Amino acid sequence: MNKILLIIQREYLSRVKKKSFIIMTFLTPLIIAGFYGLIIYFSIKGIADKSDKIAVINENKTLTEKLVSNKNLTFIYKDDSFEHLKKNLSESGFDYILYLPDFNIDTPKGIQLIGTKQAGLSLDGKISDAIEDLIRDYKLKKSGISQEDLDHLKSTVSIDVKKINDTGKEENSSAGASTVIGFIAGVLMFMFIMLYGVQVMRGVIEEKTSRIIEVIISSVKPFQLMMGKIIGIAMVGLTQFLLWIILTISISTLAVSLFIDKEDVKSIAASSSQVSAVSPASQAQITAMNSGPMGDVQKSLEGLDFGKIITVFIFYFLGGYLFYSALYAAIGSAVDSETETQQFMMPVMMPLLLSYALSLSVVNNDPYGPLAFWLSMIPFTSPIAMVVRLPYGVPTWELILSMGILIVGFVGTVWFASRIYRVGILMYGKKASFKEMVKWFWYKG
Repeated sequence: MNKILLIIQREYLSRVKKKSFIIMTFLTPLIIAGFYGLIIYFSIKGIADKSDKIAVINENKTLTEKLVSNKNLTFIYKDDSFEHLKKNLSESGFDYILYLPDFNIDTPKGIQLIGTKQAGLSLDGKISDAIEDLIRDYKLKKSGISQEDLDHLKSTVSIDVKKINDTGKEENSSAGASTVIGFIAGVLMFMFIMLYGVQVMRGVIEEKTSRIIEVIISSVKPFQLMMGKIIGIAMVGLTQFLLWIILTISISTLAVSLFIDKEDVKSIAASSSQVSAVSPASQAQITAMNSGPMGDVQKSLEGLDFGKIITVFIFYFLGGYLFYSALYAAIGSAVDSETETQQFMMPVMMPLLLSYALSLSVVNNDPYGPLAFWLSMIPFTSPIAMVVRLPYGVPTWELILSMGILIVGFVGTVWFASRIYRVGILMYGKKASFKEMVKWFWYKG
């Protein structure tokens, strides 16, 4: 046991003291925050600043209602001929021409959107929706519905989604928040297992090719060396993950304190505490603010147990890492260079890639279905599938069963890998195959 602890200490300290580890640990939260901040900023700015000027040539005698302009789309009806305007589009000052021929209102055909540049999918969809709304309104008016009644037909529905927990208590819930958190957790789990599992394999290959392993193996057993390396690198990953959580929370808190005025916070708090004393109109405005997008996000996050999510994530990270890193260690012991690992890595990576793909698609859409259940039970797929399911709410018995199966799974995998590792670590100059590795497994001694 002391020898394993010494190997763990060596693996941990040799990696944590590296400048690359220190720099990336502190820079990664800033890089990620900046990356997503830029995406959000330019997405919002692009939508807000983008404005297309569209000339409308309407030859339809039935569809006389005009398309309504907004901040992103400006419709200007022209009496000019379609062919003439099309030839002079570059000099006309318009971005696009929308041509509405005299089509049958029941089967609209022949509508064209022409521009000097390719119309994007979003623009195409917006114009199609606007024309569909005109046709629908025309048909409704034709059936005898007045404009006032037509306006009353349009309603905005907001559903207050709640979930009953194990104790029978209602709590706020949101499929959107659960999907986003499940997606992030699944991506992080996949990245961590791949990143640190490959580090184990590379470490084994480096020691083997430099012949250091021959010196080390004279003092410790192969199993002790493998376990010390696996656990040491796991502690490196756990340290980095916890530091990222602390740094992310610290950066978020600092950003809020810098960019949100304290007076605004006080005024919002005062408004909330005095809501009963204000007029009905003001109460309606405050209610609308609280039920807006930010209010929905706040309610959604309140229903999530982040302490449980982080704790379970750490368990499945360690369990999934131990499960796969043992296999990576066995691969590293069987080859003499990293270029020879490709044929062995694919069978190991396939279950991980499969669980990643299915978890972010099928499990996110149906977290309580039979496929989601079995993916979260099988040790090859449970580390990703379970953390994706967790924000939606997983029954306690399923969570305990999955954890138990994963523990049994990585114990069995470590035992299996160690039998290959003990032989492969001392094999040189011979290209290994799956058949050869099976022989190594059955060697006695």
